[in-house]
Amino acid sequence: MPKRPCVLGAGLVPSSSFQRPWPRVRRRLSALCWMLATLLLASASPTWAQTDVVSEIIVTGNRRIPGDTIKARIFTKAGDIYDAAALERDFNSVWNTGYFEDIKILREQTPKGWRIIVQVKEKPTIREINYLGLSSVSNSDVLDRFKQDKVGLVVESQYDPTRIKKAEVSIRNLLSEHGRQFATIRTEVRQIPPAAVGLTFVVKEGPKVKVGKIKFQGNKAIKSRVLRAAMKNLKPIGVPHSIFLENLFAKTYDATKLEEDTERVRAEYQNRGYFKVGVSDPKTEIHDTGHKGFHIPLLQSGPGKAVDITMPIEEGDQYRLGKITFKNNKAISNTAALRSLFPLKDGDVFSRAKIAKGLDALRKAYGEYGYINYTGVPSTTFDDEKKLANLEIDVDEGKQFYVRRIEFVGNTTTRDKVIRRELALEEGGVYNSRLWELSLLRLNQLSYFDQLKPDDPNVTDKKLDEKNGQVDLTLKVHEKGKNSIGLNGGVSGLEGAFVGLNYSTNNFLGRGETLQLQLNLGNLARSVMFGFTQPYMFDRPLQFGFTVFGNKVSFNQARQLSILGGQNLNLPSAVLQNLQNYSQSSVGFTTSASYPLRNKRSFKRVGVTYSLDRSTLIPLSTASKSLFDFIAFRGISGPNAVNGIITSKIFPNFSFNTLDSGISPHSGHQMTLGVELAGLGGTVRSIRPIIQYKRFIPVQNRRNAIGFNVQGSFISGFAGLVAPPFQRFFMGGENDIRGFDVRSVSPVAFLPSASQITLTNPDGTPVPKNPANPRLGNWTVPIPVDQIVFPGGDLSVFTNLEYRITIAGPVAIVPFVDTGIDPVLRPSQLQIAQVQFDQVIGTTFGCPTLDAGYNCQGGNLLNPKPPQNLQILGSTNWKPRMSTGLELQMFLPVVNAPFRIYWAYNPLRLSEQASPPIPITRGMFPAGAAGDYSYHLAVNTFAPSFLLREPRKTFRFTVATTF
Repeated sequence: MPKRPCVLGAGLVPSSSFQRPWPRVRRRLSALCWMLATLLLASASPTWAQTDVVSEIIVTGNRRIPGDTIKARIFTKAGDIYDAAALERDFNSVWNTGYFEDIKILREQTPKGWRIIVQVKEKPTIREINYLGLSSVSNSDVLDRFKQDKVGLVVESQYDPTRIKKAEVSIRNLLSEHGRQFATIRTEVRQIPPAAVGLTFVVKEGPKVKVGKIKFQGNKAIKSRVLRAAMKNLKPIGVPHSIFLENLFAKTYDATKLEEDTERVRAEYQNRGYFKVGVSDPKTEIHDTGHKGFHIPLLQSGPGKAVDITMPIEEGDQYRLGKITFKNNKAISNTAALRSLFPLKDGDVFSRAKIAKGLDALRKAYGEYGYINYTGVPSTTFDDEKKLANLEIDVDEGKQFYVRRIEFVGNTTTRDKVIRRELALEEGGVYNSRLWELSLLRLNQLSYFDQLKPDDPNVTDKKLDEKNGQVDLTLKVHEKGKNSIGLNGGVSGLEGAFVGLNYSTNNFLGRGETLQLQLNLGNLARSVMFGFTQPYMFDRPLQFGFTVFGNKVSFNQARQLSILGGQNLNLPSAVLQNLQNYSQSSVGFTTSASYPLRNKRSFKRVGVTYSLDRSTLIPLSTASKSLFDFIAFRGISGPNAVNGIITSKIFPNFSFNTLDSGISPHSGHQMTLGVELAGLGGTVRSIRPIIQYKRFIPVQNRRNAIGFNVQGSFISGFAGLVAPPFQRFFMGGENDIRGFDVRSVSPVAFLPSASQITLTNPDGTPVPKNPANPRLGNWTVPIPVDQIVFPGGDLSVFTNLEYRITIAGPVAIVPFVDTGIDPVLRPSQLQIAQVQFDQVIGTTFGCPTLDAGYNCQGGNLLNPKPPQNLQILGSTNWKPRMSTGLELQMFLPVVNAPFRIYWAYNPLRLSEQASPPIPITRGMFPAGAAGDYSYHLAVNTFAPSFLLREPRKTFRFTVATTF
């Protein structure tokens, strides 16, 4: 029979400090057991000696961990000579995996040799993790902190008391950062059969600790509120530089941020010349705050705690800059050029921040000459008697590097050629950091990739060959979706209810070409457009493109007045005929080309655009027919004046663009300047200069941005003609002044004309000229009619100001202010045609009596005569508009376009009564009841007082950006 097996095991121990002694004791017992076994084997028969081998290895007790995985940690294999030292090594190998709380190695003698039995007891698996009592932070915040601190505690991981303690410390630190310094954490472990546990972290957060008073001791040169403002982490929330409103809300106290704010206070002093300032460790004092008993919410705070901070300061003396010297600068020997990089003059107050800017500029200057490993070591010496600080910079230039190879990674669609042609840095030339930054800027403007940052090591990988002075650059890009799908919609006074869809791909087939398709459908407007752009024609930086378009717009003045009045108007047919109602349709194409100035590295371009379109206006009301017949915009009158308007125009332009992104830029500026000239054939003769400038300023470490846009334009006819009415300026909408309806902002004018009204009795029956002879007809009275029109301005100026606050990733909150004005600068461009004007001033208005032949008598010509130009309502001509509000912007990766929802309030808007300048008088009608009734009917129908009221607020969504 086989002998009773020897046993080697390791039990569950209370902590890691006791793990190793237990195995040593067991190893000594095992060694004693094996020595006895060896003596017995020596005296045994030769058969036992021949079988002193390991016949098999068996693993028992394992549940989750496969036996083969455990055997892989055992170096002894079946067929090996039995070796006690080898088994001890195998025991340590399995134990060090950390998967087990107990291990035993048994052996049994068999006729074929020793059978090794490895008995294991696995550590329990964590089936669930719960958090009880958390309110200041969320469970996801805790999990993120576990990842940050590398706790390694997740569901389905093995239970480890050490990790539990580490998790408690991590939660406590997280709560401390949120003002819960007095939080306690207790862990409850619940057994889940057969071999699992559930963890519950029981949290008592305690009172929230706020920052109390912040005091400074010893500060004389700098006021306390200035130093307090420098403490970015712990300073109270309020209105900066407002004195009385600076301390509105206290921040949550975080002890880990106090050291950073202490350094900021020191930097504030050193930026003002107090370079030797001493800022001691702040003293903190915790005290109770709020009302412990009953308190009124919102008016009285509940019980809590606050920390008062006292920061001792020894200011020392103020130093000025003596001089800046350089040594070991061989590549750039011009010290005056190096000195000019520092924004400090000799004798200026010494500033740590300005010196840092100068050192950074020095690094970039050497980087432009290929000295990638440049290092500047500043050394400051002080003249305490003269209170001067002298700066000496020891320049370690390193070696000059040449670009050997530039490669790209991550451009799965975009071809290398498309990227390489945008690079200002070329292979074989000296490495230039500025040219590399410009190259990344040009790539960012394409909007093909995620933002490429010059200082991000994950964007540019540099492999230096120190021996040969060469560098290999690898640009790592991550492509955006090349297809962009836009959707917008809403209710517009011009377009009614509408929905718009546009599709574009800015990197067609990876060649960098742009393909566009746009479709807008509404009950009052429809448009379609197709475009294509080739940025590098003939492999040169010649950008060429074309578009083909068609659109149809119906303008209904009754709808416009409903919007202005804020109510639906139920107007009779006679009134509707005196309001503008027409449709405009046009088809055409444009083609453009542009080329960079000097070289392909330039951000300046000159271009030219040519367009040809044919437009037709179809009047649908009497007023529209009169307007288009009366306004001599083509030097002729009559219905043919608005049919087949052919516009052939050219637009030479100059542009400059350094924006860091095509969508949602954070820095840079862009300017476009050009003149649109119509008259190269066609029937239109007009000139339109255009200028636009926009700029973005990064703030908050480039997280947020302030954006500003201004655009101005003017249009005028020449050669005896005026610009067509549809080319004049109408503002409003998400492209200029967001709070107003699309193309609803325009000066208001009155168009004089003549009409007739039948003399009517109060009972509604007409009055005949001769009751005895009805065949002579009814008594009609000629009256002047002033038709209200919206001609649009010939000057357009608007501005947009935004503060883009990044919330998280592609989501931003944008407060904005839009202003604009579009007056009529040249009333002569709105001249009434001579034939129609003569008809108005030559008509005798009024018919108070009839002569013997039943003809009107007693009427009068207009006196004074109206001007031949449209009479602009003065209060609407130079009326500025303003819109301010809040916009939510989100970049949608699905459609690859910015989606936005905005609410706008209009503090400057049109809200007033408009009366016709040529009145209808009572004297134009005969005496009596019929004359009274007909007079009031004529005034109400043809000369009402219009209420011009633009909307006070607007809510709209769209897929686009204002600028």
